[in-house]
Amino acid sequence: MHFQSMCLIQYAYRSIIAVVLLLCTPAYADFQGKVINVIDGDTIDVLVNLQAIRVRLADIDAPELGQPFSQRARRRLSGMILHQKVEIIETGTDRYGRTLGTVYAKSNDPGQIAQLTNINAVMVKGGTAWANRYKGELANPQMYVLENEARRQRRGLWSDPNAQEPWEWRRKSKNR
Repeated sequence: MHFQSMCLIQYAYRSIIAVVLLLCTPAYADFQGKVINVIDGDTIDVLVNLQAIRVRLADIDAPELGQPFSQRARRRLSGMILHQKVEIIETGTDRYGRTLGTVYAKSNDPGQIAQLTNINAVMVKGGTAWANRYKGELANPQMYVLENEARRQRRGLWSDPNAQEPWEWRRKSKNR
């Protein structure tokens, strides 16, 4: 077998493992609640013990409000989790005081076994969010695998060859 073929097979194998790991049920959740509001494609309000907690989906960046595909990203997220029970693994707090977390919910797909799905990963895989970068570095390299898959298949925002990253959109909007 040629060296290039071996590398391609190895890459495919690693990609499959990354997707499986990302979509697996979490070992535990830091908290559970019901999604009461979807702000945009990467921010939600979760009701926990009668208190609303704003959660920013970790490791992803969805189009900003007013940016192309922003409403599509918001609708996609709403369709999956609005008024649904979710489990969240907290990864920190952002500069705006929002909880950063990986959101898990039961799949709405009747053909799937009732297992928890990583919603953050679904957003990237479906082409409704980017894998987040922090100072040019990937926040979660496994999300980049999903982003590349969506790009190759031209899913969602990747159907637009001029899709602009949200961080570039914010930077340009700030300078206007």
